[in-house]
Amino acid sequence: MSRQAAGRVLWLTGLSGAGKSTLASALHQELLSAGISTELLDGDAVRENLSKGLGFSKEDRDTNVRRIGFVAGLLARHGVTVLVSAISPYEDTRREVLSKLPNAVEIFVDAPLETVTERDVKGLYLKAIAGEIAHFTGVSDPYEAPSTPDLHLRTDRLNVAECLELLRPLAGLRTEVTA
Repeated sequence: MSRQAAGRVLWLTGLSGAGKSTLASALHQELLSAGISTELLDGDAVRENLSKGLGFSKEDRDTNVRRIGFVAGLLARHGVTVLVSAISPYEDTRREVLSKLPNAVEIFVDAPLETVTERDVKGLYLKAIAGEIAHFTGVSDPYEAPSTPDLHLRTDRLNVAECLELLRPLAGLRTEVTA
């Protein structure tokens, strides 16, 4: 029986509205088009299907991140490139989970509070700032930015195409070189 090469895990972390899901979805489509076995684990979808019933305490958030990491690890061990798009607000938990994953990279998708508030079509940031929503990451609950991410994407300064250009090599895609 031949041994399959381990996949990789690209873990996109950042505030809600920073662009994690947008970038992960776009990269996912590129990987599929290139014939690369890939799976997208979006934080909202995982919370709805795998972590239903968890609240937003630190313990529950950590449990959710560990569950995402477990699934990502299973997929990566079978040669899948896994794109995780999850706020994952606590650095110690992210480090713990990433240390157990094969070929894992941490990508900080970063936009300031002002920018993510402007992007928020549901108005959740404004409600959280007004005190109407408790335990909202980045407002009334902490978000611990990665101290040493493998890639730091400032989505208030870079557009999607520019971010994808930086993400492709981490995902195993070649970037186009022009002379």
